[in-house]
Amino acid sequence: MSDIFYVIIPFLCLYFFDIALIDVNNFYVSCERVFNPSLKHKPIIVLSNNDGCVISRSNEAKALGIRMGEPWFKCQDLVKKYNIQGLSSNYPLYADMSNRVMTVLRDFGPKQEIYSIDECFLDLTGFEKKDLSAYGQEMRGRILKWTGLPVSIGIGSTKTLAKLANQIAKKQSQFNGVCNLNALAEDELNKVFSNIDVGEVWGVGRRSTSKLLTLGINTAYDLKHADPEYLRQQFSVV
Repeated sequence: MSDIFYVIIPFLCLYFFDIALIDVNNFYVSCERVFNPSLKHKPIIVLSNNDGCVISRSNEAKALGIRMGEPWFKCQDLVKKYNIQGLSSNYPLYADMSNRVMTVLRDFGPKQEIYSIDECFLDLTGFEKKDLSAYGQEMRGRILKWTGLPVSIGIGSTKTLAKLANQIAKKQSQFNGVCNLNALAEDELNKVFSNIDVGEVWGVGRRSTSKLLTLGINTAYDLKHADPEYLRQQFSVV
């Protein structure tokens, strides 16, 4: 089956499970700021081994046009113009901070899956008596208090939707860092999905995005309401 169906299926399976994705915001930059508070609210980037290219950016640096993966030497005009500070990476520090975050999160759910150095899935299915949005805020507060790191939390019925919810939590201020898609009414959900480009959905690659756009599927809303049989005809079967 084409990979695109592994993305579409989660949109058809809303409200069965509660999966949370906890992601540290701008992880490497945030780690550096914990130990050097003077870097807060300034345009900061962290560089790869031998200061080769950009691997983490503060929101301020993103707003100035610094792109992920950009070679350091190509950033010099922007660096000089806006006084952007470039930092050499410190992987032992980042690994230690990651371990601290994951240790904190173990207290919030028995089923934990560490996805990357700065991301973790928690299965919160069965926590029906809890307000999961408030529970997410409790997680954020404890992680910030105990490690100094800011996190965003997305909750959905699948990992794909949890990942999407996490992006929404980061970008849309009304969610205050925690977006629980399972708690949204259908009209609210459709409004949120209508503002997300289909290429931003986890698992939709560049080729699939181009193909979907030609089919008039431009947003996550369009993908959610697409006809699976029609898409099956348009995408190859592996």
